[in-house]
Amino acid sequence: MYELKGVSKRFARGRQAVTALDGVDLTIGKGEFLAVQGPTGHGKTTLLQLLGGLDRPTAGSLSFEGQNLAPMREGALATLRRRAFGFVFQTFNLIPTLTAQENVETALAPLGVRPAERRRRALEALAATDLADRAKHLPLELSGGQQQRVAIARALVRDPAVILADEPTGNLDENMRDDVMELLLGIWRNRHPTLVIVTHDSGIASRAQRRIWIREGRVDVQDHSVVARASSPESAIKSGGGGDGHGSSPGPERVP
Repeated sequence: MYELKGVSKRFARGRQAVTALDGVDLTIGKGEFLAVQGPTGHGKTTLLQLLGGLDRPTAGSLSFEGQNLAPMREGALATLRRRAFGFVFQTFNLIPTLTAQENVETALAPLGVRPAERRRRALEALAATDLADRAKHLPLELSGGQQQRVAIARALVRDPAVILADEPTGNLDENMRDDVMELLLGIWRNRHPTLVIVTHDSGIASRAQRRIWIREGRVDVQDHSVVARASSPESAIKSGGGGDGHGSSPGPERVP
């Protein structure tokens, strides 16, 4: 599904050039569950943004389903984002003045879906995340875990081929973290999207089919033992795995 060859990303910071990713080679298979770990500021979020077409590499090629995203025109890239990718963020990114249902509907509005169909699909997505009874609630009327479930429903409503999650449990307590993770695993098991999660939590990462470490913008370690233990959605669901929630050591100043 994804093939990255020599992917680098550099930013200008004043008179300095900051390297977020440095010659990354990576392949991600269709339907794979990949966890990305590493110290803060070493390029994890940058990688996720590139995979989702939210940014472009400075050098190298990044192919998705045979298409190189790097030179793609912005209009075509925006169409691909709407069609293929669902995003889940640590901070939920819900619109506070919209209900849960309306927040989910915002993912369908750019696709030209008729209002009645938007409402139907939004309610179905909320039901799939066990929030059908909270459809008319505003974000401030929901717990953190429920807000993240709304965000997942918003990502899910377009039936994306890829779900990209950036620290999806980072703002949640342990119980809510486990609930949200079980939901994501259930979606992966039943709907078979490619799932890429950036996380500091080694307990979450241990449930992936494969995990990689990024240090100083480079893929440093690929943990193939995880592939052996969680080679299918079913085995990943069962594997669980503990963790102290601190999957990395402190890093330098954060890179975008």
